[in-house]
Amino acid sequence: MTNPSHHIGFISTRFAGTDGVSLETQKWAAIFERLGHQCFYFAGECDRSSDQSQVTPEAFYRHPEIDKINQQAYSGSWTVTKKARSEHPEIAALQKDFFSIYVRPPQMTRRVNELKEHIKAELYKFARRFEVEILVIENAVTIPLNLPLGLAITEFIAETGYPTIAHHHDFHWERQRFQVNCVGDYLAAAFPPTLPSIRHVVINSLQAQQIASRYGVTSRVIPNVMDFDSPPPAPDAYTQNIRADFGIEQGEYFFLQPTRVIQRKGIEHAVELVRRLGVPAKLVISHASGDEGSDYEQRVREYARLLDVTIRFEADQVQDERGLTIDGKRIYTLGDVYPHADLVTYPSSIEGFGNAFLEAVYYRRPILVNNYSIYEVDIKPKGFRAVWFDGFISIDTLKKVREILLNPAEAQAWAEENYQLAKRYFSFTVLERRLQSILADCLGQQV
Repeated sequence: MTNPSHHIGFISTRFAGTDGVSLETQKWAAIFERLGHQCFYFAGECDRSSDQSQVTPEAFYRHPEIDKINQQAYSGSWTVTKKARSEHPEIAALQKDFFSIYVRPPQMTRRVNELKEHIKAELYKFARRFEVEILVIENAVTIPLNLPLGLAITEFIAETGYPTIAHHHDFHWERQRFQVNCVGDYLAAAFPPTLPSIRHVVINSLQAQQIASRYGVTSRVIPNVMDFDSPPPAPDAYTQNIRADFGIEQGEYFFLQPTRVIQRKGIEHAVELVRRLGVPAKLVISHASGDEGSDYEQRVREYARLLDVTIRFEADQVQDERGLTIDGKRIYTLGDVYPHADLVTYPSSIEGFGNAFLEAVYYRRPILVNNYSIYEVDIKPKGFRAVWFDGFISIDTLKKVREILLNPAEAQAWAEENYQLAKRYFSFTVLERRLQSILADCLGQQV
């Protein structure tokens, strides 16, 4: 007897590109579809087919109105607060010296509520159009980058009773920029909401501890995964000139930094490593700065110049699909690039889990990793072999990197051991078992 097919509705601010939430959503959807279910998508920006998705622009976290709300909500600035008071006499007329400085202009409250109602109406349309039966909320009630969206989702679930899986990636308490704000009531209500029909899923065990202590709710830990049951194909003829295209000369090492250029990625550690190793090498960064500005990228460029280290920023030539750039250069996928790297650098100080770590394991590359908290708690204890450092590049770190570069056989042995461990703990098979269990819970079935 086959299980009946169900319509599953994914909701987020964006389903597009190669950000962690979009990538993990693809993996979850692949498993649901493997189990016979149909998946549909609601977002402010979406690259899925129009016959299975609904785009509501105000749901995107970089929509101009949402940007304006965020600037006020998380300014943490006395200047912004004084400006709010001067522009709203209804606040100023009530003000006393001992009142809180963290005020929210009434106009902002009204606009948040208007957008919330608009988005909630769009959610009702989405649910009716695709006959959705189960909701999967991807980080939209976790990180408060779109307050009206999170509030609308919370009210929609409260009003309908939909069985819901809230898949959390980044909580507001994990990011410094959200600590000083004027929207504490919104955060308490919807980031995350604690409604009886919601099953909470987190991506690491530290988050499970935090959500329990802060909100008194239980959660399931489902780590990020890759399809370790299906090894990657061998490099083909298309990729044979990658090293030359990235300016890696004969006799030079190719170090790959497969992340965006943002501060928490700790790229200056990789630059320092190249300098202090004293071997001919180039550092290739695969992604652009993204939505967090270019200040940190400028800092990395200046630091590399100071240390006389060559960095290649190759975001134009590393994309989702193969092709040609405007000036006729070959475009490669990240999967094309990994097999050619001599070392993957992953010196992040903060990560929700560590997709780049799993990718390096999947493509069997040696890895340099900073001992960020989730790596220390949820990954390293499994027995993975990597060159790791604890916040700074030490003499011992340099020694171990040299050893792994000069001993390809040892690097290959580490890579194979890592692959088998990842297949056991972070494969699609593991994800399928856990999603089957949580779906059965949502549907009131026995596993």
